[in-house]
Amino acid sequence: MPLARIDLIEGKSAEYRRTIADVVYDKMIECLGVPEDRFQTISEHKAENFLFDADYLGIHRSENCIFIQLIFLDVATPEQKGAFYEAVVAELQEKLQVRPEDVFFNLMTVQPADWSMGLGVATYVRGVPADRLDPNSVPH
Repeated sequence: MPLARIDLIEGKSAEYRRTIADVVYDKMIECLGVPEDRFQTISEHKAENFLFDADYLGIHRSENCIFIQLIFLDVATPEQKGAFYEAVVAELQEKLQVRPEDVFFNLMTVQPADWSMGLGVATYVRGVPADRLDPNSVPH
């Protein structure tokens, strides 16, 4: 049930954008322990509408900067979040030659009542099924 938002400057190929989405999806399942539900958006922006501090904290970002934001239930530890950042950066560098400096993350955790998966219903207001919290809890 995580919602992943990926933002970048326009001009990259559909394959490039899809590779980013696939890497984020695979690594959030592998590292964060979220369920295998896919809800992602990829937004491209004109360079003049994609603003960032190119040297914030002494990290030089290029015009190839990518913003990755996840919104999900708070089910991951700080260590899992760190592993997620590292795994995504490593795979994007390997598959797309993305510079590690150009990957900017923001993880936002929310409460169960913050989700409506449709029908105007607070989907998890009565609690979250165990298989939505821990995908390993589902018998295979």
